[in-house]
Amino acid sequence: MDENLQLILLPAIDISDGQAVRLVRGKLDEQTRYASPEKVAQEFATVYSEHCGENWVHLVDLDAAFGRGNNTTIIKEVVEILVEQNVKVELSGGIRSDEQLEYAISIGATRVNIGTSAIENPEWTVAALKKYGEKLAIGLDVRGETLAARGWVKEGGNLWEVLDRLLQDGASRFVVTDVEKDGTLQGPNLQLLEQVAEYVKNSGAKITASGGISNLEDLLKIQDLMTKTAGVVDSAIFGKALYSKKFTLKQALDIMQR
Repeated sequence: MDENLQLILLPAIDISDGQAVRLVRGKLDEQTRYASPEKVAQEFATVYSEHCGENWVHLVDLDAAFGRGNNTTIIKEVVEILVEQNVKVELSGGIRSDEQLEYAISIGATRVNIGTSAIENPEWTVAALKKYGEKLAIGLDVRGETLAARGWVKEGGNLWEVLDRLLQDGASRFVVTDVEKDGTLQGPNLQLLEQVAEYVKNSGAKITASGGISNLEDLLKIQDLMTKTAGVVDSAIFGKALYSKKFTLKQALDIMQR
């Protein structure tokens, strides 16, 4: 692996009822509301303006994910703010049709994360992967070895069985989240990440780590895992730690460059 390869960071902006929020274990009734999504996006873009690496934001429409409406107008505005300032967007939340997928790409998302549809609608997923390839990531939201779907409120099958099918279908990136860790600031599930990395290593697929990151040490642990997995784990999503002021995006970028 290239010794100069750095872990790619994806600070998250999760939107519910028009506001940037963070959930605990994906529960809408356990959320903390923060500033407007547009303000958060501008703050991230300003920090990134002095960074020469690959700049990303993970943007989520929580209401669409839970099937209780959407934040389409705000999502579009946030994407425009970020793209104008050369920040790439990974868009997630309730994308379950050709129309929604095409719209996400059309407004400027570099990559689209699909979760429930990848579990519940295999035929559509195969067609989407063939059409969009690396523009798609598959969200694997995990409790133990069971996948969660529909905003994490329903079971979606065995992790390894679904993963095997998705690899056969040509999936090239997986966003792996331990649902029990997400939003808890209890640290990432490194064992799960390593197990999935081992499972996909011969496919060429990449893994984005998500859930539980609480401090800069956690990011360094994932960076170590990137080395251990020969670059299969290559990126990390984090949100609660930023909004809880455990560290800043600038501090995270700086420590990745040491």
